[in-house]
Amino acid sequence: MDNLRYIRRAMERAGSFTAVPGIGGMLMGSTALAAAWMASRQPDRGVWLMVWMLEGLLAAAIGIAGAAWKAQRARLPLLSGPGRKFVAGFAPAMIAGAVLTVVLFRASAAEFLPGMWMLLYGTAVVSGGSASVRVVPLMGACFMAVGAAALWWPGAGIPLGGDALLAAGFGGLHIIFGTIIAVKYGG
Repeated sequence: MDNLRYIRRAMERAGSFTAVPGIGGMLMGSTALAAAWMASRQPDRGVWLMVWMLEGLLAAAIGIAGAAWKAQRARLPLLSGPGRKFVAGFAPAMIAGAVLTVVLFRASAAEFLPGMWMLLYGTAVVSGGSASVRVVPLMGACFMAVGAAALWWPGAGIPLGGDALLAAGFGGLHIIFGTIIAVKYGG
């Protein structure tokens, strides 16, 4: 029995995290498009930030619920070896993004938030996705590219103007890659 447990743990550690939710990604993209539309109509930067913070919480809830549902359907533990690796790679960049959001907003540098969010989210997805299927790190790299464009493109990072790039990134990329994951990797 000890040998079987050892073999099972070794196989779990060597496997891929396949519970990345494609359908959840499509839903996250849809709510991001709605958030971009709502945020673009806010004249106050504080209200604009609140719209995106609420969207971030909603997207996180959708992502976690989607991953749990997909793992349950596959009869796999959500936080198996690869699942723990995914979280361990994903969390640090997300925590850094939360801290930098507060710092940049307090410093009246909110124009950098859209690019920074997508750049760090992409970093989180690439890092966490190293324990997943190939398309996940590719998705992260695309987020990083859109984030870099938002930081380099003059005027694109201004919150009220950055909503188009946030819609393209958090909306469009989630819908595109969510569809690929749902079709190719079972939901």
